[in-house]
Amino acid sequence: MSKGLERRKAILSDPVAQFERAVEIREFENQVNALFASGTIRGTTHLCLGQEALAIGLASVLRTDDQVSATYRSHGIALALGLTTESAMAEIMGKATGCCGGLGGSMHLFDLELGLLPTSAIIGGGMPIAAGVALAFQVQGNDRVAVAIFGDGATNIGAFHETLNLAAIWKLPVVFICDNNVYAEYSRINLTTPIEDLHIRAESYAMPHYALDGMDIDVVREGIQSAVDRARSGGGPTLIEAKTYRFAGHSRADQALYRPEGELDSWKSRDPLLLLEERAKKIGKMSESDVADMKARIAKEIEATVALCQSAPEPSPKTMFENIWSRKVSQ
Repeated sequence: MSKGLERRKAILSDPVAQFERAVEIREFENQVNALFASGTIRGTTHLCLGQEALAIGLASVLRTDDQVSATYRSHGIALALGLTTESAMAEIMGKATGCCGGLGGSMHLFDLELGLLPTSAIIGGGMPIAAGVALAFQVQGNDRVAVAIFGDGATNIGAFHETLNLAAIWKLPVVFICDNNVYAEYSRINLTTPIEDLHIRAESYAMPHYALDGMDIDVVREGIQSAVDRARSGGGPTLIEAKTYRFAGHSRADQALYRPEGELDSWKSRDPLLLLEERAKKIGKMSESDVADMKARIAKEIEATVALCQSAPEPSPKTMFENIWSRKVSQ
C-alpha cells in the first residue's frame, strides 16, 4: 500500500487521526501563507483555514476508487484524501517532486490513485467534470461515486444549473457539495445571491438536498455518507450545502477588511480544530499534554517538509513538451 493510501486509511474511523490530520492541514496552510509572504513561492494561493472538517469528513467516507473534483482552494482536501505534505508542498513551490511535477502549482493538485482529479481554477469548472466521471461510472456499470466540491459563488453560474439538470435527468451517481464559506471572493453572499440557503436550488431539478454544519466533522460524515450511499445504490445525485467559513481572505493578497466586525471571532468560536480536540478529549483519547505534543511534532514535521522541498530540483524546461499528445495523419 502506498503512503498516500495509508494516510487515507488512517482517518477512516479514528478520531485522533482525524484531529491529527486537521492540525496538519492547519499548520501546512500557515506555512504556505508564510512562504508566499516571504516571496519563496510564486503566484498566488487560496487557503482553507477553518474548513478542515469538511475536507476530512468527505475523505473519511469515500472509497479510494471514488473520484473528487474540487476547486483551487483544495490543499486541505488533497491532504485529507491522502496526498503527502511533501508532494503537495513541492507542487505549490513549483518543484519537480510535486504531485504534478511542479507544473500545476497551488491551484492544480492531482493524484488519481487517491481519487483526486485535477483541481480547477475555473469557478464551478469541476461540476461538469464530476458529472462526466459519474456518467462513465454509470455506463461501466460499477458502483463508484463522483463528488464535485464548489463554493457558494459557483451556484450563480450556468455550469451549476446545467450540471444539476443533467445529473437529475440521468440519475448520475454524483454528490454535489457546496462549500458555503459566506464569501465569493470578496463579496458577501447577501450581496450576490437572493437566498441564504443555497441547497434549495436543487428543488428546480427534483433533487434531494439539505444543509449541514460544515464545522462539525461528525455532522459532515453523516450527511455526506447518506448522499454517497444514495448515489452508490443507483438513487441519483444529491446537493449538500456545507455551512463553513474561511478564516483567511480569498487569496494571499486579501486581508478581508470587508468582513463585519465580530464575524470572524464568532465563527472561530466553532473552529473545527477546537471541536475535534474537544471530541478526542471527551472520549478519553487525548489529554492536554497529548494535544500539545501532537501540535509541536506536526509543526516540526511541516518545517522539515518545507526544508526538503526547498532543496528539491525545479522542473526542466523540456517538461513543457511532455504529456502532449499528437496524432500522425497519413497522407
